[in-house]
Order: sequence, then structure tokens, then C-alpha cells
Amino acid sequence: MIVSLTIVRYRKSLVPFALLAMAVHRLPLMLSKKCSFWKLLGSGRNGTFDLQPDWQQWGLLAVWDNREAFDNFYNNSFINAWWNTFTTEKWIILCEPLQSHGKWDGHEPFGKPDVKVITGPVAILTRATIRLNKLKGFWSNVDNVANIMVDAPGFITSLGVGEAPIYRQATFSIWRSIEDVKAFAYTSKEHAEVIKKTRNENWYSEELFARFKIVDSFGTINGKNPLKGIEL
Repeated sequence: MIVSLTIVRYRKSLVPFALLAMAVHRLPLMLSKKCSFWKLLGSGRNGTFDLQPDWQQWGLLAVWDNREAFDNFYNNSFINAWWNTFTTEKWIILCEPLQSHGKWDGHEPFGKPDVKVITGPVAILTRATIRLNKLKGFWSNVDNVANIMVDAPGFITSLGVGEAPIYRQATFSIWRSIEDVKAFAYTSKEHAEVIKKTRNENWYSEELFARFKIVDSFGTINGKNPLKGIEL
């Protein structure tokens, strides 16, 4: 299994094509026999959960049978041809699931891996459907955690993506090591408080947390490859 996250940026004048892609790209993905799960995604502006969408930046998360299946998509698909025509930048990160807990639209898209020994850089996906009556509590706590994460040791970059504004949100973050992830998750007072509120106040109707081994990264986003120079 290979998980790909593709982030693309459109010119401002071509944002209507980005919106059109959210409808047009569904059919080829549905017809792909070697893609077991996919989500077309919008992006937040600040690299995490965000109320302000970035209309120029969009994404696709997909689960492929293997690297060959992804390579075939990348080299031959209508979707990639669309991106090459209408976007100014494209960055792709390829990963293998290490651990995954929870569901996404009722599915377990990454299976149930539970790798105990994790070395090298890791990617973390946190995804949730927020209960409508809990939106105020959720959004009032996001900024504090996001600001702390950016300054955390070992943090490389993060992306805020989502299937729908406000209530279906995800953060994809990249770290130098699993030790850095754990240090942020378990020693940050602010993060610990938010996790406690999440459980006590039952913010989410569905959630998923996954860790990934980074296999490859190529292209650029905002002028650079975030993983350039980092040994995978």
C-alpha cells in the first residue's frame, strides 16, 4: 500500500478550474481499480485547521495498491494532465502506513498497521468530523495548539486540508522523528488540554489518527520541497 498526498496551487485567475476539478476528478478516481480510497481536499491558509480557505491551494489524498499503481496515475492520468495544465505548483509526498486508528467516512483506509519500531522522518494525519453543536469549542482552541506546533522541536511543516469548510477538517504534519511527535503530543500543556477537552466534551462524531513512513517527496509548494535535504 502506498498513500499519496498531492498539493497543487492554481493561479488566481484559474481558481474556477480548481472548483470544477472537485466535481470532474471524481469520475476517474471512482473508475480506478488500483485506488482503494481517495479524498479531494480544500486547504486552509495557515497549515492547520483553519476557518479561512486558501482558494488557490487544493489537494488529493489517495491510497494505491502499490508504487506502480501510483506511478501509472502520475504518468498517465487525466487528473495529472489537468494539474499540469492549470496549476503553477505541485508537491507530492508518498507514504506507507505505520499506525492507524479510527475511521474516515466509515472506512479504515490505511488498514490496521501497528509498527512498533519507527525510525526516520514521519508524517502524521489527524482528521475529524466535528459535531455541529461543538464547533464553537473546537475553533476557539485551534490557534493555540497550531502556534505551539510550529515552534516545536523537530517540526518540519504542516498542511491544513478538509473535505468541507468548518466541520470536516484534517491536519497533515511532518516531523523529523517519532520522538519529536511524542514530545509535542505528551509534554505540551496546551496540546494536552485540548486533547482532554476533545474527549470530555465529545467534539467529534468521527475521527482518525495515522502515522506514516515517508517514502518519497517531489515537486514544490510555495517555492520549495519541504523535505529537500532531509534523509528519508
